[in-house]
Amino acid sequence: MRLRLRPLLWIIGLLAAAALATAAEPRLILSKKFPRSVPDFVELRITPDGQVEFREKPDEDPLLLHLTTAEAQSVFDAAKRCDNFRRPLESGLKVAFMGDKLFRWEDGDEHHEVHFNFTQDLDGQAMLDWYERIVESIELRLDLERTARYDPLGVNQALLQLEAAYDNKRLIAKEQYLPMLDRVAKNEKYMRMARERAARLADTIRGVQPPKADQ
Repeated sequence: MRLRLRPLLWIIGLLAAAALATAAEPRLILSKKFPRSVPDFVELRITPDGQVEFREKPDEDPLLLHLTTAEAQSVFDAAKRCDNFRRPLESGLKVAFMGDKLFRWEDGDEHHEVHFNFTQDLDGQAMLDWYERIVESIELRLDLERTARYDPLGVNQALLQLEAAYDNKRLIAKEQYLPMLDRVAKNEKYMRMARERAARLADTIRGVQPPKADQ
C-alpha cells in the first residue's frame, strides 16, 4: 500500500506545482541605480491589481502603495508596448550618465529585462515616465510625513511641492495623501496657511467643489 501511495503523491505534487505556476501573475520590476545620488537606488515591484512595493534598499521591507485600476492598466500597457522588455531600449548615444535603469518583466518561469542609461524609444520613455511619476509621488508623501512629524514650520513648503506636482499631473494614487492632508488640516500646531492649503488640496483630490462666491 505504501509503495502504491508514493507514485500517487508524486503525481499530486506535480499537479499542485503546475497549478501554482498557472496561478502566478505577471509583475514588473523597475529600478534605478545612481551612485552618489539620494537615494542611490529605488525599486518598484508592480502587479496587475495595482499593488506596488517601493524600496530604497534591495533587502528592506517595502513601503506599499496601491494604484487605481486605470493606473495599473496603463502601466502594464506601457510595458506591453515595450514588448515586455524583450527589445533593447538603450539609445547608444554618448550622453552623461543618468543612472542604470533596469526594467524587468516576470510571469512564472518567463522573464525579460533590459538595462539602459538613456533611451530615445518613445515607448521606453513612456515606461520611464510612469516609473518616475510613481517614485516622485511616493517620495512627496514621505517628505510630507517626515516634515509633519519633525518640522511643523516646513509643512507648508512640503505642501507647495505636493500641490505643484498635482497641478502638473505628476501624482499617482492621489488618495494616498488624504490621511496626512486631513491630519495637517485639523491640527493647530501647523501654520494656518498650511492647514488651509492641506484642506483645499484634500477637497480637490476628493472632487469637492469650492463654494461659489456671493454674487
